Amino acid sequence: MTNAPAVLKLLAHDLRWEMVAALARSDHRVQELADRLGKPMNLVSYHLRQLRQAGIVHEQRSSADGRDLYCTLDVTMLAQRYRAGGAALHPALTDDDRPAPRTTPARVLFLCTRNSARSQMAEALLRAAAGPRPLTVLSAGDQPATVHPAAITALDALGLDIRHQTSKHLDSLRDQAFDYIITVCDQVREQCPVFPGAPEPIHWSIPDPVAAAGTPTERAVFAATAQQLTARIAHFLLRLDQDAAACLY
Repeated sequence: MTNAPAVLKLLAHDLRWEMVAALARSDHRVQELADRLGKPMNLVSYHLRQLRQAGIVHEQRSSADGRDLYCTLDVTMLAQRYRAGGAALHPALTDDDRPAPRTTPARVLFLCTRNSARSQMAEALLRAAAGPRPLTVLSAGDQPATVHPAAITALDALGLDIRHQTSKHLDSLRDQAFDYIITVCDQVREQCPVFPGAPEPIHWSIPDPVAAAGTPTERAVFAATAQQLTARIAHFLLRLDQDAAACLY
């Protein structure tokens, strides 16, 4: 007789399930999770520690306020362990049953401070990964600069050319409606303006690779950022397709 997989035991707890469900849509600070779930901070911290120890949630300090911690769900790790748990019961439980690619139009906006690296990379990566999906993808910042050369180099390595992309101020897009607004910068997230339609905010707490500019690790840091964004975007597209499928019923 085999024991139930650890990941299934973790997710079977109602509060941990709610926490993982919240983090599946957006990164959150610890206090925000407590407020969102209406639970004491010490209780939320206890269950977060269990999720961290299982390797499916990570914490990192906010680059805007170092006193805050952002929690990030490692969807790739969770998927691996969840599928392994299913496979332990029956091979049929590992079959992917994913919704068809979205066919209804959607508008997506990525925001970061300078609109020079993370948001520019995310814009190009999502546009490329979207395939036939009718997506309009834009990016902007509250202190726009220029597209960083290292960001161009990182995406060149992935076969994507972003030399034609330009940095834009988010004020230039305030009168436009978006279905999804994704902040990839802690600082912008904590002062993100309200856009028409007020879509549910999504946050990806991703360190600024520009901090490594001019150092020996610059290329590796930008490459790692591109990889992290690629994984996030793959998961986001599944959610986007799921949202579209839900609207049909």
